[in-house]
Amino acid sequence: MHQDVILVGGGPAGLSAALMLGRARKRTLLLDAGPARNARAVGVHNFVTRDGISPRDFRAAAHADLRAYPSVEAREARVVDIARDGDRLHVTLEDGTVETTRRVLLSTGIVDVPPPIPGLAEVWGTSAFQCPYCHGWEGQDQPWGVYVTADALAPWALLLLGWTSRLTVFTDGRTLSAEVLAQFAEAGVRVETRSIARLHSDAGHLQQIEVEGGEIVSATSLFLRPEQRPTAIVTRLGLALDDQGLVKVSEMKESSMPGVHVAGDATTMFQGAVAAAAAGTMAAAMMNHGLTHEDVVARLR
Repeated sequence: MHQDVILVGGGPAGLSAALMLGRARKRTLLLDAGPARNARAVGVHNFVTRDGISPRDFRAAAHADLRAYPSVEAREARVVDIARDGDRLHVTLEDGTVETTRRVLLSTGIVDVPPPIPGLAEVWGTSAFQCPYCHGWEGQDQPWGVYVTADALAPWALLLLGWTSRLTVFTDGRTLSAEVLAQFAEAGVRVETRSIARLHSDAGHLQQIEVEGGEIVSATSLFLRPEQRPTAIVTRLGLALDDQGLVKVSEMKESSMPGVHVAGDATTMFQGAVAAAAAGTMAAAMMNHGLTHEDVVARLR
């Protein structure tokens, strides 16, 4: 069956787009594979009526909503390529199946590449985080570390003082400017310039940060901004990126490849479930407007 829209990625952006398109009566195929980016998080926060829900339960509730709309099909499958043929797009799946559609929405998110800190993998998503809005409340007023390896990260680090005054900046051996160090000193923030030797944790919960020389710093959370890279399908398609490595999209959420739209974390540094869901909804509306206009024009010929 030819689809109106194929959605690649079943996180908040893809699920919200599927709901919007289902209610607009568009033939929609939702394809999802692999672990969710937030799979290790305890809960999804800042999503009104769903605050604290686990990522697994969030997805289950969303799929339950989608079952009310017969034009939407959800399938577990990985997309490996997308090619245009006239006014149609051919979407190739990992098993060799090719699906045909009029539009594609990529909502595959972005790939986090955390720094090679010993012990970080054991606490990633449970007590090592990127977003204080998502995880700050639960650890408020406790001792935190923040990984700052460049001056540009200083404003983000100072933001954490809204949740705790017990903050230590770890530069991991990098040098910060005198101006930034003065800002931290004025704010009462300790700065540890020695390299991080290891994170010590228990059952995924950070307890201490050991620095070069063996000194131990107490910390129940570590906040950091890891390197981010496009997902494999974005790289495969060669979509245009901005200077931050994010996918460039138009006001219609369309990428540099005609008919391929992108929504969610791949397009913005303001990353989170509710923001991705809003972007998916907007992209779905834009695609629906275009598709319906095409259908009306075709009937009038």
